[in-house]
Amino acid sequence: MSATECHDPPVPYRALAIPNCVIIPWRDRCSTKARSQRAPMKKITLTLALVLLCASFTNAQTKSPLTLQQTIPLPGVTGKFDHFAVDTERGLLFAAATGNHSVEVVDLKTNKVRQSIAGLGKPHGLVWVGSTGSLYVADGALGELMVYNGTPLALAGTLKLSDDADDMVYDEASHLLFVGHGGAANPAKIAVVDTIRFSIVASLSVATHPEALEIDAHERRVFANIAESNEVAVIDLASRAITAQWKLSRAGDNVPLAYDVERHLLYVGCRTPGTLIALDAATGKEVAVAPAAEGVDDLFYDAALSRVYLISGAGEVDSYQVGRDKSLRRLGTLLTAAGAKTGLLVPAQNLLYVGIPGAGVQSAQIRVYSTEEKP
Repeated sequence: MSATECHDPPVPYRALAIPNCVIIPWRDRCSTKARSQRAPMKKITLTLALVLLCASFTNAQTKSPLTLQQTIPLPGVTGKFDHFAVDTERGLLFAAATGNHSVEVVDLKTNKVRQSIAGLGKPHGLVWVGSTGSLYVADGALGELMVYNGTPLALAGTLKLSDDADDMVYDEASHLLFVGHGGAANPAKIAVVDTIRFSIVASLSVATHPEALEIDAHERRVFANIAESNEVAVIDLASRAITAQWKLSRAGDNVPLAYDVERHLLYVGCRTPGTLIALDAATGKEVAVAPAAEGVDDLFYDAALSRVYLISGAGEVDSYQVGRDKSLRRLGTLLTAAGAKTGLLVPAQNLLYVGIPGAGVQSAQIRVYSTEEKP
């Protein structure tokens, strides 16, 4: 080898892709024999130092406050999940196993499936009403709202909606259920269902398919994410009419949302780009913003800890601290599994349930994470 030649850089150091770090590239050629002898060792030392620094930074940045408590296996269940519901009195968790065309009823005392409601199309939204012992299921493929009662749960009634019947929210005071549906083959609507008579009492038109819905019981309002239109619709519970439409400016494709009654904030998760936005719940003004993972699909607010948990189909749960000044500070990221896009926060248990899809020989499961602060 001549004095002006140099080996290619060793493979481990040639292309180090480390997030949030810049690595000084290896020079392609060496101009002198001395440089060819000394420079590689110096650069290896520098690179290793940068690797350690970046690894430390990345670990600190991605450390999540959530800790895995247990895993509940669901033998024979395949595909992805959509929404969940819980009966805290009887210790039952309901999981919309969309890919399995079923709703799985899990006994949280034994961590075993108590009942599988099979033969569904694509179950999406779930609502459990404890006062009547009723489980409501919105089926997107069948375009129906179904209600189940009894032990075991049996079909008690069906209401026809339209394509992509999706998320729901229930108002205990009025016994009204708000169900988003339509937007593809049929006009986008939010059905207002009287659960006592099990009948549709109002049908509210929206621009595009409604995604998540959330209730503000104090101000008697319902918020609805209208994702394709990048807006949030505000529904007055008394008049059952849409009273405001807030257009988002910093991000779009807003799918999940959650309400913070103490700070009067509405937390909205967006996919384009991956973003968490805090809106003033009185005006719709965007007061805080923070980056989020791609494919956000579910979002929960933990009032006891002033935290937001954002679940994404990329296989991540992002945690954020909400400041007294209404700021958003990203605490860390929990890695789950690809396609694990939905879950349920149960504040009374200090637990976050996350649905893990089943594929191939691997059955689905539900991972249970503690939200309690570590000592």
